[in-house]
Amino acid sequence: MAAIVIADASQLIALARVGGLSWLQQLFTVVMVTEVVLAEVLTGRYPDTETPIRQALAAGWLQTVAIASTYPELPDLDEGEASSIRLALSRNGPALLLIDERFGRAVAQELGLSVAGTAAVIGLARQRGLIPSARQVFEALHASDFRIAPAVIQAVFDRCGD
Repeated sequence: MAAIVIADASQLIALARVGGLSWLQQLFTVVMVTEVVLAEVLTGRYPDTETPIRQALAAGWLQTVAIASTYPELPDLDEGEASSIRLALSRNGPALLLIDERFGRAVAQELGLSVAGTAAVIGLARQRGLIPSARQVFEALHASDFRIAPAVIQAVFDRCGD
């Protein structure tokens, strides 16, 4: 597992919606976010998710990291995704970037980064016994209007036997 784990906004929002933000701590110990990502998730647009995110920050396992570089230029990505990729590239050692958006994932992989999405985090939580059912979590996410491709969900079910 990568020593450095960096989350984009979608994982924080999705996992907070289903009461699963703490899974990140249990799976990875420390998770970093950029100031840009933090600004995206603490806007007031997601009131049900802000309290658990603020609690994770206060607990210290979710850490905000400032990055000064705007290199590489990533004009086709939103600034949160771009800042997360830049942070991953700036770290010494292997990094795991938690990112859901398809194009952002493709760019990150082209740049040599390891990526995983919300579905992978749910599958890992199920495999490690942190949750009794991945299926229930996916149903709760779906009810909250967070969408994950059916093929991706099926792959998680196949891996974790749910």
